[in-house]
Amino acid sequence: MTNVYVHGVGMTQFGTFVDRTMKDLLLDACIQALNEAGNPKVDAVYVGNFMGGSIYNQEILGAIVANELGLGFIPTAKVEGACASGGIAVRQGVLGIQSGEYETVLVAGVEKMKHASTADVTQAINAAMDNDSNEKRAGLTFPGFFGVLANRYFYETGASKKHLAMVALKNRENAMQNPLAQFRKPATLEEIMEARMITNPLGLFDCSPMTDGAAAIVLSSKKSPVHVRSSAQSSGPTQMQDADDLLSIPAIKESGRLAYEKAGVGPEDIDVVEIHDCFSMTEMLAIEELGFFAKREGWKAIEEGRTKVIGDKPVNTSGGLLSRGHPIGATGISQLYQLVHQLRGTAPNQVEGNPRLALAQNLGGTGSYSVVHILERV
Repeated sequence: MTNVYVHGVGMTQFGTFVDRTMKDLLLDACIQALNEAGNPKVDAVYVGNFMGGSIYNQEILGAIVANELGLGFIPTAKVEGACASGGIAVRQGVLGIQSGEYETVLVAGVEKMKHASTADVTQAINAAMDNDSNEKRAGLTFPGFFGVLANRYFYETGASKKHLAMVALKNRENAMQNPLAQFRKPATLEEIMEARMITNPLGLFDCSPMTDGAAAIVLSSKKSPVHVRSSAQSSGPTQMQDADDLLSIPAIKESGRLAYEKAGVGPEDIDVVEIHDCFSMTEMLAIEELGFFAKREGWKAIEEGRTKVIGDKPVNTSGGLLSRGHPIGATGISQLYQLVHQLRGTAPNQVEGNPRLALAQNLGGTGSYSVVHILERV
């Protein structure tokens, strides 16, 4: 258990913003979170970001936040962990408070992607793979990796492309009720299944999009109604050939195990979940790795509607990466934004029964990093 509490959250709308800069988006989310927290004295700033330097030519994001918001000469840092950059930044804030070094920390995440070409973004994203490997030289990409996993999953279970489409449809239906989501246009199961193929069997709706956006959270040792009950992080294999089991992502499983152990709870105690669904297949694997459903049986839970808002284990009530959007550095923090509102009873797609425990899982690379946070309503 930690001595860390959430005092404020902020988030921009996710999508395409031609006329907004990365700095503008970042400061917007930070100001929202600080205002909600009552504009406390901030002792440190952490910013999650992955591609600010490579496709936007902007680093020093932590110092920019401190300077522009008049926070003083406090320590700041940018945190990079591929798609887990935001979650890792939150964890650094938690650790800074637990160490006693800081009382209050501002954590933010941002990415500006839509100004760049798909080819340039793809090249930048591929920096999150082991580029000095035969897999990279063979042309493996992220869709290719998770496409292989999906085909293997189909081979070992009764699942099919239809079950992937059911994940994408659920998340699109959730995003339709989320005013900050990137994709709010209705879709049908047939449309999703017949969409343009990206890599077999993953179609357009099975893959998270390029997104502009930012999110922020204010953490403090001072008590509030939302407690960070635990924070955990793990690493995993960086190449497919190193996997003992293609249908296991060890970093997710281990970060979940550690988070449960630290919080003194189990998967059965979690009321609402935000999972890193960079691909529809990733959500199917993650709900198994985190212990919500048995291995090789996540597809059955999806088929039975158990991960819907009205199900017994609601997953990605925000719309997830697939439809809420995936501005890489902001993703892990936007998950917490949704869960804080779930615990407050003010979320889009609010689950019934006054949820008490919420879990966020943020993945980086093909399983290189995973961060899990468990939040508690107190």
